[in-house]
Amino acid sequence: MASSAAPEAAIRRVLVVGGPGAGKSTFARRLGEKLALPLIHLDFHYWRSGWRVPELDTWRAQAAVLAAAPGWVMDGNYSSTYDIRMPRADSLIWLDYPRAICMRRALLRIVKGYGRNRIDLPEGCPEKFDAEFLRFVWNFPRKHRPQIVDGLERFGGHLRVTRFSHDREAEAFLAMVGAS
Repeated sequence: MASSAAPEAAIRRVLVVGGPGAGKSTFARRLGEKLALPLIHLDFHYWRSGWRVPELDTWRAQAAVLAAAPGWVMDGNYSSTYDIRMPRADSLIWLDYPRAICMRRALLRIVKGYGRNRIDLPEGCPEKFDAEFLRFVWNFPRKHRPQIVDGLERFGGHLRVTRFSHDREAEAFLAMVGAS
């Protein structure tokens, strides 16, 4: 897996992946603003009101429509659509943060936003205390991180991959985007 030190000029379709609580949505929003590209929060398109899950075929069709756009910054993992999204992307930013950081941020997000809808989620999906979600965050490095690696190996050989393990690396990257 390659890792680039500086942002590339020809970035048009960027996937932002990583553990829950890593800061994918915030990073993607900031990158999209700097690159003047549309922002796609996959959580917003995936979840249905009441935290209902869509049918897999419906979700994959929706992901294909989203990925078909000429330019975007798209945050979210959803490994069931890597075969659709990775071939369309030109770059992938991986927020590969430690479990402790992700757990702390997920818990803070729950406490700060409890009962309210986040901008990256559809109406009817308020922030809540959810033990299943917290188990997902805890287990992400062992159970779900390998899916990112597998997706890159299978569908992302052409991607410019930039992997960050700390906020200071992500901040330095963002500072270089658009800098002359």
